[in-house]
Amino acid sequence: MKHSNELSRREFLFGIAGASGALIVSNWSNAVEQERSGAQRRFKKAIILGMLPRNMPLKDRFKLARDVGFDGIEVPPQGDRKVAEEMRATAEAIGLQLHSVIYGGWRNPLSSANPKVVEAGLKGVEQALHTAKWVGATAVLLVPGIVNARTRYVECYERTQRNIKRLIPVAEKLNVIIAIENVWNNFLLSPLEFARYIDEFNSPFVRAYFDVGNVVKFGWPQDWIRTLGSRIVKVHLRDYKRNKHAFVPLLEGDV
Repeated sequence: MKHSNELSRREFLFGIAGASGALIVSNWSNAVEQERSGAQRRFKKAIILGMLPRNMPLKDRFKLARDVGFDGIEVPPQGDRKVAEEMRATAEAIGLQLHSVIYGGWRNPLSSANPKVVEAGLKGVEQALHTAKWVGATAVLLVPGIVNARTRYVECYERTQRNIKRLIPVAEKLNVIIAIENVWNNFLLSPLEFARYIDEFNSPFVRAYFDVGNVVKFGWPQDWIRTLGSRIVKVHLRDYKRNKHAFVPLLEGDV
């Protein structure tokens, strides 16, 4: 039987994860090689570092994640290699893997018409890829671009593909996947298009980071998962309630 204190902590952390929508399901043991070999995948679960109590020392945050049943942590980019490697050593000593780097891409989108913005974005993704290498992560989460009043859909499509192709050699060298996430950026609005977008890179180092909750507003996650198939390298799990038009704790929505 579980100790009552352990159970309460588990429930507490699960509640936070459900509300924030940041549980991660992933197979992070050399995903590229596993895809090439056709080996059966074993899925693990992780949590974003920022969801753990910020007033705790890093080591204690990692221990808490392990104690409530997580296998790994998703971390932000880190510019200091020594700090990144120390984080990795701390996590591995506890029995966790820093499996992914959550870069994003909203601030300096690769869809921008401004070359300075694009260069800043490329530099940011490269830094995230290096962070992933330092911490032992297998992927970097990337929001590829944004469609808005200033950027047409076709422009976003063409610019982001052109710019991500510039990053593939870096990803290959570091053996880290660029994982494109579906978000509310008015882009890649169907699973068919998302699949085509990934396929057109013709590289095992560009894959999908599927967010389950993000598609519920206008689609069905199971449809997207079946269509994207092996293109998916990692999954963000969170729930969404259509009639509330809001994200809700896991198991309380329409997922």
